[in-house]
Amino acid sequence: MSQIQADLQLSYPGFALDVSLRLPGAGVSVLLGPSGCGKTTLLRALAGLEHARGRVALNGDVWQDDAVGRHAFVKPHQRPIGYVFQEASLFPHLSVQGNLDYGRRRVRRDQQRVSMEEAVALLGIGHLMARKPDRLSGGERQRVAIARALLTSPRLLLMDEPLSALDTARKAEVLPYLERLNKQAGVPVVYVTHAHDEAARLADHLVLMESGRVLASGPAVPTFARLDLPLSQWDDAAAIVSATVATHEPQQGLSRLLVAGYPMWIGLCDGVPGQPVRVRVLARDVSVSLTQATDSSILNILPARIDDIRGDSVDSVTLRLALAQDTHLLARITRRSREQLGLSTGMRVFAQVKGAALLSQAGAGRGARPGV
Repeated sequence: MSQIQADLQLSYPGFALDVSLRLPGAGVSVLLGPSGCGKTTLLRALAGLEHARGRVALNGDVWQDDAVGRHAFVKPHQRPIGYVFQEASLFPHLSVQGNLDYGRRRVRRDQQRVSMEEAVALLGIGHLMARKPDRLSGGERQRVAIARALLTSPRLLLMDEPLSALDTARKAEVLPYLERLNKQAGVPVVYVTHAHDEAARLADHLVLMESGRVLASGPAVPTFARLDLPLSQWDDAAAIVSATVATHEPQQGLSRLLVAGYPMWIGLCDGVPGQPVRVRVLARDVSVSLTQATDSSILNILPARIDDIRGDSVDSVTLRLALAQDTHLLARITRRSREQLGLSTGMRVFAQVKGAALLSQAGAGRGARPGV
């Protein structure tokens, strides 16, 4: 099985990085954590831009092994990587075409695995080729930067918070292209972010970092639902559920999904019936009832079992609700509500989720839009 290996240590005043990671050599691995936790330092060490102590390898190809000696270190420009920074860093004197040509020329013709036509089509930038960077929006500049990185035919694509400098509208513009990149380019991606919504939308594998160390590393969906991790107590704590598009009701602005065999209504989405999608459900948008309401405006009332209860706060607790063996929701409720309802692990309850709270997160062309 293909794999990215990173066993790295680095220290300087006020900070120490100490990680041992095995990431899948396919899909998107997201490094998630607060600013200053070491995400970018780890990414730069993978690229060879920071010489941390240890070992780095991709699918058996060793890029660094300090146990052998400092000479066993492949220099950054010799590593087959693409690197996308927070800022697009395009050459201002070159057109989009010129910037892309620069990326393509970094690789010998017989080693090029991504054609100009493929990169341009994937990022949707064909109409921009003659423009200079100062005539592009922030989202367009980042799409060009990603295309340029792809044209180096990398075996690994590293992305350091590529959306952090964009406003909400430009971020929404770029995200669908990142999803297409994941599905179509066939290049493993290590993606740094502190934004939970980006991680939920893009991650196949999730690495949660704190203070230079890895708190958890595993498949994204079950990792988001773990109550033993700090992210379950954050304000935007959420579970990711896998669903399938069932039907659309355009006249009502709704789409019906199937989640673990149960219907779930969200705002009208782009998926075709039968298409898999992800839904991000915030813990604060889930309430719990002992009986199934029949006179409620809430469209999604799903039978569930309380799988776990955690909470250090004096005023709230977080519940993990099992809809099926591999499908969970999180619910943030007050301690008073827990006590009044007598909630405990193992109880059968009903999870109530407003359709207006839901976001479709994935699928072919995975456009995310608010539910209604």
